[in-house]
Amino acid sequence: MHPSNAQLSKTEKKLVKIIDEQNVEAETLLNDLVNINSGSMNFEGVKKVGDRLIEEFQKIGMETEWIDGSSFGRAGHLVARQKGTGPKILLIGHLDTVFELESDFQRATYLNDSTLRGPGVCDMKGGDVIILKALTAIKKIKKLEDMNIVVVMTGDEELSGSPLDLAREILIEEAKGAAYVLGFENGDGNPATALVSRRGYADWTLKVEGVASHSSQIFSENIGSGAIFETARILHAFHDELLGEKYLTYNPGLILGGTLVDHNEKLKSGYASGKSNVVSKEVIVTGDIRTISPEQYENIRQKMMDIVHRSFPNTTAGIEFEEGYPSLAPTKGNNILLSYYSKASEDLNLGKVVAVDPMKAGAADVSFTSGLAPMIIDGLGLSGTQGHTEMETADMRFLPVQTKRAAVLIYRLTYQLN
Repeated sequence: MHPSNAQLSKTEKKLVKIIDEQNVEAETLLNDLVNINSGSMNFEGVKKVGDRLIEEFQKIGMETEWIDGSSFGRAGHLVARQKGTGPKILLIGHLDTVFELESDFQRATYLNDSTLRGPGVCDMKGGDVIILKALTAIKKIKKLEDMNIVVVMTGDEELSGSPLDLAREILIEEAKGAAYVLGFENGDGNPATALVSRRGYADWTLKVEGVASHSSQIFSENIGSGAIFETARILHAFHDELLGEKYLTYNPGLILGGTLVDHNEKLKSGYASGKSNVVSKEVIVTGDIRTISPEQYENIRQKMMDIVHRSFPNTTAGIEFEEGYPSLAPTKGNNILLSYYSKASEDLNLGKVVAVDPMKAGAADVSFTSGLAPMIIDGLGLSGTQGHTEMETADMRFLPVQTKRAAVLIYRLTYQLN
């Protein structure tokens, strides 16, 4: 944790010194942010976190904007800009957490000298602080003014607004023309890794109908096998025919079937009734699919539809796919950017950084920039464990580590690599 910095320039050594000096302040800010409830549906809390960070970005001379989220049913997004002449660098964070006001998990507490437990401490208020403090250090060495930086911190990453194209409009627009995109999610929690790819996801709903009749008539020419058997055929075929493709997962998460089905899409729940002596009339199944690229998604979507349409006699079935998060496909440019980040880390004597297996990472906002910028990486945030649970913790020893890596990388992307 105390590198010799032998491979750093004089300017970069100043960055490191400033980051060490401001670490207590960074920890205090992180505690303050964690103690503000910003569950995705607590619009006031999300805005309060945004306002707190806007104050900090304004202190270092950045232009700030709050984008109201009423058009997509959420609080909104924070945008901060430094308009310089360098290559455009987009930095991505998010303000919201999965812990709403009714959660019992509301406050930051230290479990020991280096472990901070709290809602959103690593996912991803720690990453937001790293963005701010890396830019603050760059400002203090008088190098921020020439940079072309845009920070976008969304207010609905954990529960996206709708329509999704409006909810991610600012992120997509700012990715256009960006030379580099850096995401500050916490990745897999290992500070020796970062992400060059993420799988995308989409939700699907399968609806099956059969002919209701007395059970003594099942399999007859006029009745057929019923909705439940047809659903079993489809799900079994999903399992056997799609299983084993690299980076692909698909999961049926809810099933309702019988004579009568009442599905509450909003609450992700429902009711079904039926009798053992009645052939089932209808079934609804909901699930998701996760893929590594748009091409893989389209291929698997078509295969699933083909399976669905091979119906048993006297049954009908249809499957619909809803908009979700796109994938961040691995590219040569992403790997080059990771090598720059790893070189910064090695020059800091903090070790090499390698790519995370995308099977270990979920969907994230950075994926909306895929194909819009030539070099993209994610997972540069604060190391931690058990995100989305009441045992979410961050290793505070890595707050200055990750901030140094980010600051040196951002500095080099503007002044050394262009």
